[in-house]
Amino acid sequence: MYKTILLTVDLGDAASWKKALPAATEIARESGGTLHVLSVVPDFGSPLVAQDFPRDFQKNAVENAKARLQQLLGDEIHGPLNVVPHVAVGRVHEVVLEHIEATGAELVVMASHAPDRVREFLVGSQADRVVRRSPVSVLVVR
Repeated sequence: MYKTILLTVDLGDAASWKKALPAATEIARESGGTLHVLSVVPDFGSPLVAQDFPRDFQKNAVENAKARLQQLLGDEIHGPLNVVPHVAVGRVHEVVLEHIEATGAELVVMASHAPDRVREFLVGSQADRVVRRSPVSVLVVR
């Protein structure tokens, strides 16, 4: 089984974890493994955009995400389980791929939710990008 599992969650969208979190915790418990839970704070994408925000905006967003992730894990995970929370800044698919390597993940668990067809056509889904580039298995929970 998988000893190191990486679960991605979008703290602003419960659909990103409502089904995926129980699936990931079950796999981690059955294997006696560690569950790494990752939330990504999007970066500004450009210094030109960043200058329009207060200086501490991104730092505050990260601190807020850490607190919200801890709250989510405390509310949703019951019983013994080795859980390691992670909050990072960047493009979701790039950060997930970096964390696969950094954590030594053997499995990635992600949710798939109702797509915005126009957005998906133009830029593709985050799950699709991770699935195509991941060096490890990816479980997409529907």
